[in-house]
Amino acid sequence: MFPLRDDRPTYTAPVVTTLLIVACALVFFFELSLDEYSRDYFINRYGLVPAHMRPVTLLTSLFIHGGWSHIIGNMLFLWIYGNNVEHAMGHLRYLVFYLLCGVAALFAQALADPHSAYPIIGASGAISGVLGAYLMLFPRAKVLTLVLLPFFVTTLRVPAMLLLLVWFAAQLLSEAAVAGGDAGVAFRAHIGGFVAGILLATVLKRREVHLFAR
Repeated sequence: MFPLRDDRPTYTAPVVTTLLIVACALVFFFELSLDEYSRDYFINRYGLVPAHMRPVTLLTSLFIHGGWSHIIGNMLFLWIYGNNVEHAMGHLRYLVFYLLCGVAALFAQALADPHSAYPIIGASGAISGVLGAYLMLFPRAKVLTLVLLPFFVTTLRVPAMLLLLVWFAAQLLSEAAVAGGDAGVAFRAHIGGFVAGILLATVLKRREVHLFAR
């Protein structure tokens, strides 16, 4: 199932969400301009490597992506869910929220294997935090979702609570399935970011915004 859009209007421009998407896109196109050796160096230099973690990579790794499907999927989720969460928090608190979720996600992944030399990259941990916040803030919203089945394609309006809980369950099951192996996907980061988003949403939302609204 692939989300396409939600049914919640926003009344302020999603400035931070847009800037985050632009920043990720610019970094990705810079990666594409590099030769293979330089790209690998860039990823290892600015991705977060648990075995020799550098503080700056807690930020830089959130803007690096490994391929077209990686960045397109992440930016789609950020665009669909981020604008409403940004409106619920305000621009500055939303930016702080996003970065904190990203850092929490990175630690969740890195601390599970602190000797790993494999760089952790991507915005998916921070975006998982946005999903967790959306679950707390707008669980009754409806999300237009593309459903792909063998020989059958359709769209459905799915309650956000159901869609996000199914997504989170899939992360838990995927992590359990690959425990001890190299999945190539940072499922622990998704889980850590999602939980951080749930917790931080209650603290960083604007006072007049209620939890579990439509």
